[in-house]
Amino acid sequence: MNVRKVWKQAQPAALSLGRHGMRPIAFVFVAVVALAGVLAHMAHASEHSEGSAAPIFGIKIFPGYRDWKLISVAHEAGNLNDIRAILGNDKAIEAYRKGKESFPDGTVIARLAWNFVPSVENNKVFGRDQSFVAGTAPDWYLQFMVKDSKKYAATGGWGYAQFDKDGNPADAAKHATCFACHVPAKDRDYVFTRYAP
Repeated sequence: MNVRKVWKQAQPAALSLGRHGMRPIAFVFVAVVALAGVLAHMAHASEHSEGSAAPIFGIKIFPGYRDWKLISVAHEAGNLNDIRAILGNDKAIEAYRKGKESFPDGTVIARLAWNFVPSVENNKVFGRDQSFVAGTAPDWYLQFMVKDSKKYAATGGWGYAQFDKDGNPADAAKHATCFACHVPAKDRDYVFTRYAP
């Protein structure tokens, strides 16, 4: 292709826009590119999907996990004092809904936690302290269980991951305790959470 020939053919069209005719087009182009960059950054930052993998199991934060379906909610008292949402990918939800006793490979269950705090606004309406809501994220905000019966055969077919509120994985020592904690739920395929229809 002859570049000079193409340029000569395109030149009259470019010149017909005039000196000011290109400004609106250039402005729109720059605005669209900037908006796309901001949206891409926001999506990345909100889920930390490009962060480090958890030690031992090699699990990263799953993109889009906040859009998964709700399995159940829980409140942990004592030292944790948090409120939790347990979410599942499509395979997890299908297994729960069918009442399966074990989960298929590819199942992923996520646990999100927030500090359990009183709602000043709601309690004013009720006239007493009775309403509690999700507050800030605790240090260990996010956990995953990933079913892969071959890869994680030594831990009942499940891999585990725990991340802080900034998307950083916990250390190997913390991850080494995950399976032992889930052993009491062995008869339910090592999963504590029951489905709340």
